[in-house]
Amino acid sequence: MSHEELRSQPIASEVPAGVASVHEKQGVRTHVLLVVAMAVIIAVVTGLSLLLIRHHLRNQVKDDLSRDLENSVVAFQNLQAERMGSLERENALLSRLPTLKALMTSGDDLTIQNEAAEFWHLSGADLFVLTDPSGRVVADYTRSSGADPALRHGVETLLVSPARHYLIEGGSLYACAFRPLYFGSDQEGTLLGYVVSGVSIERTVREISQPSGADAAFLSNGRILASTLDPGEQAGLVRQSRLLADTKGAPTTLQLGETTFLSAREDLSAESTSPLELIVMRSLAPAERTISDINRMVLVVGLLALLSGTALMVIVSRFVTLPLEELSKGVKAFGLGDSGYRLPRRGTQEVRALSTAFSRMRSEIQKANQAVLESERLATIGRMASSVSHDLRHYLAAIYANAEFLASDRFSAKERADIFVEVRNAVAGTTEMLESLLTFSRTGASVRHQPELMASLVERAVAMVRTHPDAEGVKLVVENAVPSETAASVDGKQIERAISNLLLNACQSARSVGAAAKVAVTLEAQERQILVNVTDNGPGVSPNIRKSLFEPFVSEGKQKGTGLGLTLAHCIALEHGGEVVLLSSRPGETIFQMKVARGFPAQIAGDASVAGRYEQVIPDENVRT
Repeated sequence: MSHEELRSQPIASEVPAGVASVHEKQGVRTHVLLVVAMAVIIAVVTGLSLLLIRHHLRNQVKDDLSRDLENSVVAFQNLQAERMGSLERENALLSRLPTLKALMTSGDDLTIQNEAAEFWHLSGADLFVLTDPSGRVVADYTRSSGADPALRHGVETLLVSPARHYLIEGGSLYACAFRPLYFGSDQEGTLLGYVVSGVSIERTVREISQPSGADAAFLSNGRILASTLDPGEQAGLVRQSRLLADTKGAPTTLQLGETTFLSAREDLSAESTSPLELIVMRSLAPAERTISDINRMVLVVGLLALLSGTALMVIVSRFVTLPLEELSKGVKAFGLGDSGYRLPRRGTQEVRALSTAFSRMRSEIQKANQAVLESERLATIGRMASSVSHDLRHYLAAIYANAEFLASDRFSAKERADIFVEVRNAVAGTTEMLESLLTFSRTGASVRHQPELMASLVERAVAMVRTHPDAEGVKLVVENAVPSETAASVDGKQIERAISNLLLNACQSARSVGAAAKVAVTLEAQERQILVNVTDNGPGVSPNIRKSLFEPFVSEGKQKGTGLGLTLAHCIALEHGGEVVLLSSRPGETIFQMKVARGFPAQIAGDASVAGRYEQVIPDENVRT
């Protein structure tokens, strides 16, 4: 493993399993999702209902109005047929009057014109015309101010085209019927002329409009001859008359002024002396008001459904989701170590089954964890006993043997003093081993932070290690930073012990190279943390133990020791907001680095009050180096 690979794999405490990240994205709550979904569904259904109802009603109204328009056209045709029949009967009666026949035999146009007025009044028609046998108009009478010169031509057209019965005179339109006058019988008599009578279409238009509620208009060459529309609507109809001509009789929507009409067109040119068309219209305003009323009613019903459905869904969703939320809190609590959180026993069948299943799973996990803890405890005790027993027997054997030597009178005072030194070293070794075990068992229980100078702690640790037997023959070199810059809030005894363990571990590794054994300590002060690098020129860390280097009772390649030195150093560093990492390990150079935060673990980012306490304990000068 290269230097960079080791640097990228520091040994640090892992985040406990089950603890959620503070940056975990929060999802949408279930009951909110249900309520919003219900509201959206009701709103969409209401909107679609409004559109469908409006579309259906519009089509239905158009169909009904189209049928009404067809009925109006049929009614007009029937009415015209009745009117034409009435005119023909009146003309037949007039043609039998002896006085009218006598008048027509006079042959004098002036006499006929003077005497024909009496017959016009007798007929009661709006138009009354008498012609000679050739069809020339001799006398004509209308209710307008005067006859149009085109009247004579129109009458001649009617006489030669019996299928035509609409006569346009000036701005007036008449439905006309004619009857020949004979002197004698109709079969054998002499033709004296023709009697023509007509009725104004204005009457017909009003008669169509009143019973059906429809509006009607007669147009000829872009002119309105008769209509029930307002003057403004008539002008709009004239402008859109070409649009109606392109529809080929299909119902068409017209916008006349502020009113919308549905119209139908009937071409009457084949029955008229000039181009003529009938347009029948029905206003859509009443239907639009009815549709608007229905839309408002549907909208009100939709809003009531939305409010009631949302309220119901809120109640139902809370009934469903509250137990789920309680179960979720129970899962989180169990992940944080609270196994006594009460799980929900209410809700739907699925929620109750899920809660029961989780309760059983929690119990099984607790039992499994307890079994694992017991197994790990036993394994730890076994490893500890295996690691400690050899050294403890070694120390006890030395004490026992040397105690027997002290009891003998054969040794001199100098030899007794040497034996006593060996006994004392064995007792010191036993004491140190027991203290390491006690420290390991108490890690984190009594950490007391107070302002300290890391440079001073390093020097005390180096001084203590120099007196240790494992440091005999090893050259210790200290490269401290400026002492005043190494202030930190730490537990001095704990940090000193951690540095001592790193130094002893380095000394034990460096002694294998003989007289050239060397251990260097470098102190580096940064803004938020302090780094202590311990470098030795030993053979390096065995690849077999690099992954488990900081686990307890790992001491491969050592003749003695419990394997707790690096573990204790790493635990102490963690308690001070840092860690111990293996930066580099190769033959001739092994570097361990201990990181310590300047403040309390919760104040790694810096605290002005702590900085103030540092300044109180750091002397401005005469600092021991």
